Amino acid sequence: MREIEEARDWRGEEVDCGACPHKKLLAAHRCELRKACVQDRYARRIDRFFEWNPELADAHIAHPHFEVRAIAAKFANPFLLPALLSDPDETVRWEAVRRLPRRYHLTLRNDPHREVRIRVATLLDGADLMPMMKDQDYYVRIVVARKIDPGLLILMVDDAEIEVRRIVAQRIDPQCLGRVASDGCADVRLEAAQRMTMEQLFTHRDDVDWRVRHFVASRLSADKVGAMVDDADPIVAEAARQRLKGEPGV
Repeated sequence: MREIEEARDWRGEEVDCGACPHKKLLAAHRCELRKACVQDRYARRIDRFFEWNPELADAHIAHPHFEVRAIAAKFANPFLLPALLSDPDETVRWEAVRRLPRRYHLTLRNDPHREVRIRVATLLDGADLMPMMKDQDYYVRIVVARKIDPGLLILMVDDAEIEVRRIVAQRIDPQCLGRVASDGCADVRLEAAQRMTMEQLFTHRDDVDWRVRHFVASRLSADKVGAMVDDADPIVAEAARQRLKGEPGV
């Protein structure tokens, strides 16, 4: 994609190479107007500048433009990065923390910006994720539910967000499926049913949702289908009759 031709800085003023403190780099072909320029307001050009001159990143982590600070954090000395964890911009905080050891990841579990917390959750594992199970943002909790040990998911079975509970049903320890199978949302119960043993499924043949009953009917053995052949829903009843005849379930 062709880059925008204009070269303006983060304040909207035209970039002046003659007044730039890095003007000597121009002659050395280590920067280029509208392509690799730390004064430019466009992230791609700033990023290219630091790719060409990574040794200059340390001097720019306190730059007034957040894009410069964030991109400089990708190249700067890691020992300088902890200071950026309190930066007012969330992009800077994330770029800094992702290059730091685990103990720093823990400090941003309660970051005020959801995007930082979402990304921090992707870096953590095990018990380190437990405090984030109750995060106010549903997508943070989705990330947690996808990553945390299945044995800990029992603590999320009552989450307010259906999508979180669906993931819980997909991953929770099979011994705990009974808790999930009584969920008030049929989508969650259906997810749970898909992981149940024949014995567990049998107890859900009277589920109020036809989709769950259909799944149960299509999986039960012929000797367990019983009254499901007379189910009020014709699709469920047909699935039960097929099982009664010994035909494979869907």
